[in-house]
Amino acid sequence: MLCFQRTKTLLKEYKERDKSNVFIDKRFGEYNSHISAEEKMMRRFALEQQRQHEKRNIYNLNEDEELTHYGQSLADIEKLNDIVDSDSDTEERGTLSAELTAAHFGGGALPREKPSQQPGPEAARPRSHKELIEELIAKSKQEKRERQAQREDALELTEKLDRDWREIQSLLARRAPQAQSGRQEKPQPDAYDRAVRELGFEMKAQPSDRMKTEEELAREEQERLRRLEAERVRRMLGTSEDQDSKGPAHVSADDLNDGFVLDKDDRRLLSYKDGKMNIQEAQSGEASNGGDEEEDEEEEEEGEEDAEDSGGYDSHSDLECSVESEEESEQPEQEPRPPPGGRAAGRGQEARDAARTELPYTFAAPESSEDLRSLLAGKPVEEQLLVVERIQKCHHPSLAVGNKAKLEKLFGFLLEYVGELATEDPPDLRVIDKLVVQLYNLCQMFPESASESVRFVLRDAMHEMEGTIEAKGRAAFPGLDVLIYLKIAGMLFPTSDLWHPVVTPALVCLSQLLTKCPVLSLPDVVKGLFVCCVFLDYVSLSQRFIPELVNFLLGILYIATPNQPGPGYALVHPFRPLGRNSELLVVSDEGDAATWQRRSLSLHWASARHAQTETEANHTRLSCLAVCLALVKRCVLLYGTLPAFHDIMRPLRALLAQHLAGSSHPHELQELCRSALADMEAQERRYQPLVCERSKPVPLKLFTPRLVKVLEFGRKQGSTKEEQERKRLIHKHRREFKGAVREIRKDNQFLARMQLSEIMERDAERKRKVKQLFNSLAEQEGEWKALKRKKFKK
Repeated sequence: MLCFQRTKTLLKEYKERDKSNVFIDKRFGEYNSHISAEEKMMRRFALEQQRQHEKRNIYNLNEDEELTHYGQSLADIEKLNDIVDSDSDTEERGTLSAELTAAHFGGGALPREKPSQQPGPEAARPRSHKELIEELIAKSKQEKRERQAQREDALELTEKLDRDWREIQSLLARRAPQAQSGRQEKPQPDAYDRAVRELGFEMKAQPSDRMKTEEELAREEQERLRRLEAERVRRMLGTSEDQDSKGPAHVSADDLNDGFVLDKDDRRLLSYKDGKMNIQEAQSGEASNGGDEEEDEEEEEEGEEDAEDSGGYDSHSDLECSVESEEESEQPEQEPRPPPGGRAAGRGQEARDAARTELPYTFAAPESSEDLRSLLAGKPVEEQLLVVERIQKCHHPSLAVGNKAKLEKLFGFLLEYVGELATEDPPDLRVIDKLVVQLYNLCQMFPESASESVRFVLRDAMHEMEGTIEAKGRAAFPGLDVLIYLKIAGMLFPTSDLWHPVVTPALVCLSQLLTKCPVLSLPDVVKGLFVCCVFLDYVSLSQRFIPELVNFLLGILYIATPNQPGPGYALVHPFRPLGRNSELLVVSDEGDAATWQRRSLSLHWASARHAQTETEANHTRLSCLAVCLALVKRCVLLYGTLPAFHDIMRPLRALLAQHLAGSSHPHELQELCRSALADMEAQERRYQPLVCERSKPVPLKLFTPRLVKVLEFGRKQGSTKEEQERKRLIHKHRREFKGAVREIRKDNQFLARMQLSEIMERDAERKRKVKQLFNSLAEQEGEWKALKRKKFKK
């Protein structure tokens, strides 16, 4: 019985599992039990009649009425060819001629022509429909040409009338002051009308020349530097432009060859004797012909030297000539004048010496840091910057393929050169400050390689510090070169990003310096304060809270006061409350404190290579304390918006209020201290402390104990109806659950049997077809062999 039910239900669902079509019975009232059978039949009949009526009358026209147009039936019209005059004039668009309208909208038939009066076969033959249409088109085109000619004539007449009117108007305008003197004056235009007229007559912006691309500008700059270098080399060698060129010098057609100077009077007297011309030489003590030739050669050499000096691009011949003229004017008249050839030779030698000392305009890209050091060593700051700038311009990436790699190497060499300048005694900070501009330009061109170079420098410094910590347990502050690198990293790369491949490691490096490097001397204090300044520059935009910075400033303030324990603050590493360096910044000499003046703290003190006097050391201590107080004020302004600001600044406020506000320090330091305290107090509290809610405690619920009668040992007999019903439902649920599991298991077995039977049927069908194919092939093979034997027998 159950197997039969599964066959009707489960097997039917299994067979229809992949079918998507569903039969829906839409008969009217088939499943409505509230309608009787007779009513169902009547409603169904009414719906059927309605559908048939709608289908029959959907295209039913009234055949009794006949549609006509101009008295002609539409059914008699056979040809309705609508010709649109696309060439119609724009002014009369939409207008059609009377003949065309009558031909196409007068019933569909063309008007009958009157019989021609001319005898002949053409007059008797009626024209076709095509000929009539062509004639209409020709007439419409003729009308269009006539309208165009009329419009042109009207335009000419209008222009002529305008010219005549202008002439008459000019005559009237001249007579207007006399004829209309008694009339009222015209109202003056207001400010808006004047502004509109000014805008109307305002000159329009003219298009400017195209801006040159970066590649074009680089190529022009390279050509300019090459030209200047060629001119410098020419001046250094003492050759002229005419000598450099292999061909003859160009002579203008207007040249009169009058560029020579006569040093003597070689005029001759002309006289006549006995009717003949007699030429006599002047008695002026002339030199011999050989001497004249030597003077001519000297004059030629002097002219060549002058031309050489004046041919350069940036030649200073005008300054030299003016200086020489002043010197000549200052010389006394009795002093003999030097020969012109010697003066020209001296001037040429001076030009060559100036060209040799002049800075070259083109440089080869350095292949190592030693090459760059040899190019920049011994030169002033301006020339060093000029050398680096010219190297960049001569090797711009757009000029050649390998220039990009050369400039990337140049960034690393410049970075190394900056570190060498920082390690000198004293450090050349002015040159470093100027070279940062060139580093920034290269960093903007090649950010990836620049970031890799800076990361390599910082990584090397951190590895060295970690090795020192592992070996000695503590590490000293690094040299000035590492501090300069940290400062440059913040200037070259953005510091406001949440994460940056260069700035983030630099921040970690700064934190390590403030937490792992103890303060043992005044140079360490200067370096630590410099690190704090760099830290604040890094976080000035992002306003990121740095606890190491606040802790270091607290330690600097602590070592500037006598060691007196006080509530509200506590020191952490690398500072100690007691020890040899716990009072490093304390100044006990009142005379040194009185002579101290506030000034910027120089980084030269960080090197500590020169011994300081006691007075200089005290002044440095006071300057360090002033810088620390200024940094505290910056921290107050930077972190004033934090909700935990007062909790963060509580140790600093306690230390300042207890030891520094009323101490024996100079008046300026006391003012700084009081100003920092006032700024701290001025910041408002931005959070409310958490307080437990004050409410009456809720008492615990008290339950009445349940008493159960035990009639037999180990068994509970007495129970309520709710418990009995609950137990019954639990028992029923378990029974139904087991039955459902059993039925599901039987359904799965039934489906498995059905699937197995389908597989066996498909296999049997496949075997039957394969066997049939083999039989067919065997029959074909037998027939083919029989046919083959029959052919051999023949």
